[in-house]
Amino acid sequence: MEHKKLSIRWRRINNPFYRVPKFKQEGAQKDKQHDAKDRKGTLCQLTPLDRISSDAVIPDGGTGMWAGANGDWIALLGFPWNWELVNVYTGRRIPLPPISEFKSTPDKLVFESNDQHLQLLKIAICRVPTAASNYTSFSVLAIFNAAIAVLHCASSRWTVLDNQFLAYGYSDAIIHKGIVFAVTQTGEVYAWNQLSWGPLLISTAPIPPELDEQGRYNLGSWWLARSPDGSRLFLVHTWGVTDGRDYTGLVRILPAAATSEGRHGRTIRGYGKGLLGCEVYSMDTSQLMPPRPWRRIISLGSYSLFLGVNYPIIIPVEDGAEHDRPNMARSNSVYTSHHAVGLAYPPSPEICRFSLNSEDCTVGFQTNIRWTWRQVPLWLIPSFANARQWNLPSRHRLCRGGGDGHLEALTGDNINLIAAHLDVTYTVRLAACSRELYDMISKDEGKMHHWDEPCLLMPPPAYWFDEHWDVARTSRLHDTVYDLVPLDHPRRSVALPFMHDRKWLGANGDWIAAADHHEWCLVNVYTERHIPLPSLPDSKIDHSSFSYQPAYSFNWGPAIDLLKIVICQVPTKGGRYADYKLIALFDKTIFYLEGGGDWRMLEALTPAPDYPNYCDAIELRGHVFAVDETDGSTYFWDTANENLMLPFVIPPPVVDDQQYAWFLAPSADGKRLMIILTVNKIGIANAEVPPDIPYAANGLQLRQYPPVATYVFELDPLSTARAGDFLWRQVNSLSDHSLFLGLNYPIIANLKKRESKAPDGTLVPFMRKNCVYTAYRNIRYNQYPKILRCNLQPDEGETVGVISLPKDGWDSVRQAAMWFKPALNIARSVLPLKKQ
Repeated sequence: MEHKKLSIRWRRINNPFYRVPKFKQEGAQKDKQHDAKDRKGTLCQLTPLDRISSDAVIPDGGTGMWAGANGDWIALLGFPWNWELVNVYTGRRIPLPPISEFKSTPDKLVFESNDQHLQLLKIAICRVPTAASNYTSFSVLAIFNAAIAVLHCASSRWTVLDNQFLAYGYSDAIIHKGIVFAVTQTGEVYAWNQLSWGPLLISTAPIPPELDEQGRYNLGSWWLARSPDGSRLFLVHTWGVTDGRDYTGLVRILPAAATSEGRHGRTIRGYGKGLLGCEVYSMDTSQLMPPRPWRRIISLGSYSLFLGVNYPIIIPVEDGAEHDRPNMARSNSVYTSHHAVGLAYPPSPEICRFSLNSEDCTVGFQTNIRWTWRQVPLWLIPSFANARQWNLPSRHRLCRGGGDGHLEALTGDNINLIAAHLDVTYTVRLAACSRELYDMISKDEGKMHHWDEPCLLMPPPAYWFDEHWDVARTSRLHDTVYDLVPLDHPRRSVALPFMHDRKWLGANGDWIAAADHHEWCLVNVYTERHIPLPSLPDSKIDHSSFSYQPAYSFNWGPAIDLLKIVICQVPTKGGRYADYKLIALFDKTIFYLEGGGDWRMLEALTPAPDYPNYCDAIELRGHVFAVDETDGSTYFWDTANENLMLPFVIPPPVVDDQQYAWFLAPSADGKRLMIILTVNKIGIANAEVPPDIPYAANGLQLRQYPPVATYVFELDPLSTARAGDFLWRQVNSLSDHSLFLGLNYPIIANLKKRESKAPDGTLVPFMRKNCVYTAYRNIRYNQYPKILRCNLQPDEGETVGVISLPKDGWDSVRQAAMWFKPALNIARSVLPLKKQ
């Protein structure tokens, strides 16, 4: 395995998920499982450039501020002089001694020396600690605005590198071939050889720095790095990036971006040529007296450079594209972030990509978090290179209970900590790693409530009433992270990256039907398997009006609206994922599709203008059933007949003047057809609206209304069709089951452990057995009622519970909340479940 240690890192980087990400702070929380000292961890976001963000917990010193990074190590600053190197995976800590020549101040980033104030910019970890040296040998630079200090061992003292020639403050520093190099804010480069000489001014700026009207060099930054093979010194100059202050009246002002687009929740802005720029220079440092000239680098080839508070990273990056758009991660580019910690203003743009290709523009984006000076984004490469060593018995290791390197060596507390910070889809992937992890997660009934019952899958962003619009907007990671809300438990997040620029049209089990401007498709929530669907026949329908609110027009008739895609049968591995059955439900017609075939129109041939007004449809025992919202009549077609002859019509179970909302569902055993009807409008006298009742369990808002008439009927459609006698039988009780109806395929959930009513007569707990739950009936999300619960056997005085969804901004979501039941068993059946 030793020969693979170096290759693992590079191979994983080439995977899009592992492209160089950033850490950004989202807050701090206690990590009580780490050791007996109850040290804290910082909850961060690991953000690949072309993938969704995910949670990460890294060690923290409570009040520590990270000031540098290299590989698996970060530099943490505490107060006073509580500086440490910390491994982000194992939590191993190496204390760093104070700099004896400097005196601390109340500000942990400001020090005094000879009546001079020194501002710490960052800690450069030039050489990381290793097990081979017993974690005692490393090289670290403390970079201040007017001083450089170097340390090579935790037991030694810092060496302050004097520079009597310094006129402007430092900007960056590294160690290259044993020599310390530092660049100033004006591009002058100095060198020190600690054993013999220094400082030596080896060069001035290869290009003149640009000044603003007040003569300040605040519109550019200078960076140092090494070539990919480590043989040459790189000098990088970026310009055009402001420091976030108001530069009104100055010569150069960063103008508005020429183009912008949303990608994974980040607003990417493109800047035209000449607005922002970057130059890269190279020098052979084998001869410094006299030094050799700088040579302009016009291409980095397949490599890209990542600069910031971290130690410079230069790695090969594969060019790619997603949804016909080039990836943010590209080769031959320079990426920059904050150049120092403790900035009063973040740079603007905060993250930049400078392409060395002359035809490409510069792009930039913000981290989309509320600005805090305590932590800054930095570049970090996730790596498993040291995983074997981490599991060795040691008081510093994360895992307990064994040192054999198995995942099951993690304690239950650590698994809970990990799972608590994963979204639902990644929790399933974690359970697929081993049978032990699967058993541990599946049996955690006390916390993993979302495995127990149907939840509300809420579209992004979830504008909850307990969050102000701006807070809710900035707190969302990106537009493909959704809220999964158990009705009586805290909400969880679920990442659906395939939903970028898509709208869901229906769901069943692990599959979602989605659409964009180009196609309809089926996508598995956990595996992200993508199945494109054929287009509707051009002879029957006009595609020209397809939009975010899908509307289609017959070539021969009136305009019709798509209501939803009913996934009657999901694709399976045994059927080579071609055994699905779908219904495209429009308000005036229906199309039916079996995997491998084409859409077929199911015609009723009602005379114009009395077209059917369909509101729901399902497939049952080889027949398609559709209910007409006008009077509750149910049409059904035999799908085995290739010609799909005219349908039978089943009369409604109730005939009166009341307006009902009609739903169709199969019975629990899948043999009988059920029709559910509720009063289409709910309310109380004088159109009064009940007040919202905050539900602390999950942040929902509840309302209570007077009882609503809700009926369930069933029949065996095939036997009654043969007899020619369609008699509906009323269902007075669902026993231990409840029905969940809406945009999703009907869910019949067994809630045997649930009570059928609240002991105190209130609306909570909201999840109960023998109830009918309805949500949005189709993608036309503005219909009312939204989400309600009706008990088939209500007690005297029992009210109807309604979930009151946010109003402000909800129309812009263009997604309808639907019921979704997470399934952990897919970890055993679909994902590669391995025995460790």
